[in-house]
Amino acid sequence: MTINRSAPVLITGSAGRLGRSAVSGLTQAGWQVRGFDRVPTPGTKDFIVGDLTDAQAITKAMTGVQTLIHLGATPDDDDFMSSLLPANLVGLHHTLEAAREAGVKRMILASSGQVNWWQQLEGPWPVRTDDPISPRHWYAVTKVAAEAAGLAFARQFGMTVLLLRLGWCPRTREQVAEIAASPWAKDVYFSPSDAARFFAQAMTAELGPGCWTLFVSSRPVQKVVFDLEPTKKLLGWEPLDQWPAGAEQDLNS
Repeated sequence: MTINRSAPVLITGSAGRLGRSAVSGLTQAGWQVRGFDRVPTPGTKDFIVGDLTDAQAITKAMTGVQTLIHLGATPDDDDFMSSLLPANLVGLHHTLEAAREAGVKRMILASSGQVNWWQQLEGPWPVRTDDPISPRHWYAVTKVAAEAAGLAFARQFGMTVLLLRLGWCPRTREQVAEIAASPWAKDVYFSPSDAARFFAQAMTAELGPGCWTLFVSSRPVQKVVFDLEPTKKLLGWEPLDQWPAGAEQDLNS
């Protein structure tokens, strides 16, 4: 299925670290980008400031959209009732329902490598998308729910859906230091530049209706933790970076 380049691509969580990379990669590749976040989106003049729990705001943002890149979420473990539930589950519901009503054809949904957390640490490696899940905690459980919702929408409404089990793109200097000190995290690092290239490539791939679960990360330093071969084969994308390339680039704090 070919996506109309004149139609805006909606990126939720567009002011976050991965969101800014997606905005940059798509803009440089000639796509029209619309951002949606709780603060203004750098890199595009077309953005809506709103919250994922506001169904009316996300419906407005979806107007005229053919492709959704849903990155908006509480990005790690937090209080379930006040943070994870509204952003990651209620927001997921509002976003996907608005996409369905708007006639969106392609959805790219952010899951997380934390869905396979214990296998990341204990093996066997590489982790494959058809391996049993081993979620870290409630944040990862919300991402399991996002994957299930993506599959349901692909099957029921004939959408093209990519479910991305993303590597670690650090948001703060504290997280950069945590990766640097870790014996395993460097191998699941995901650089902003690789992210920008990935999202641009995911837009151009000729894909029919269906649902694909893919690992996405940069090149490992020592050990192949995530199996990237299905991602490379489906989308024709190759990671170029390796830790620590880009780790200090455009951090939030």
